[in-house]
Amino acid sequence: MPGSNLNPLSPKKLLLTKWTAVAPRGKEKHFMVVRLIEPEPPGSPMVEVELEAVHSRRVRVLPWRELADPAKWKRGWV
Repeated sequence: MPGSNLNPLSPKKLLLTKWTAVAPRGKEKHFMVVRLIEPEPPGSPMVEVELEAVHSRRVRVLPWRELADPAKWKRGWV
């Protein structure tokens, strides 16, 4: 269907997905989701993921729903 370029995000399927920052900081443009942060208490919805920068290996933690914001992130390495 034209106009719908991506499937909706699912937190359970984010592990090891690749992302490109729209506004990179330093040389940190490409990232990979390396960990899904387990919620407290167990069984509640997941809120955060851990992203690792490909270039520097620096880690960032952010709400997984932020990845759905096209002003901040693009799916894949662009």
